[in-house]
Amino acid sequence: MSIFNSMNTSASGLTAQRLRMDIVSSNVANAQSTRATINEDGEFEPYRRKMVTLQSDQTQFKNVLKHATSSASTSASGVKATSITEDDEPFKLVFNPQHPDANEQGYVEMPNVDPLKEMVDLMSATRSYEANITALNASKGMLMKALEIGK
Repeated sequence: MSIFNSMNTSASGLTAQRLRMDIVSSNVANAQSTRATINEDGEFEPYRRKMVTLQSDQTQFKNVLKHATSSASTSASGVKATSITEDDEPFKLVFNPQHPDANEQGYVEMPNVDPLKEMVDLMSATRSYEANITALNASKGMLMKALEIGK
């Protein structure tokens, strides 16, 4: 077991939460984009909300047990982003006949981004980021104290 395992775990959490914050900012920035991507038919479609999927670095029990019982193990457990997926929720229809992307009935398909959901995700990611910073600083403080004892 390495003395830096706790720092590596916190660092992986920081990286994962930073990715979540980046995705939320991308979603908010594109909340009004009606021509973000081209679908299979070759037509423009609005921006689709993106979501991050996170999982533990050690997902199977046998890997966790092997890691815990191995004295020579230097790999730290942590978290990793496994995928960035698009939300399948339907687009919002807004009546705006003057909009260049309006259909024959005057409705415009708007992105499926809900600012309230995005703010909740951002608050969650921010709090998790802060918790990882606190854990990292606690580990750093313990290591510094250990180095002072040796003097």
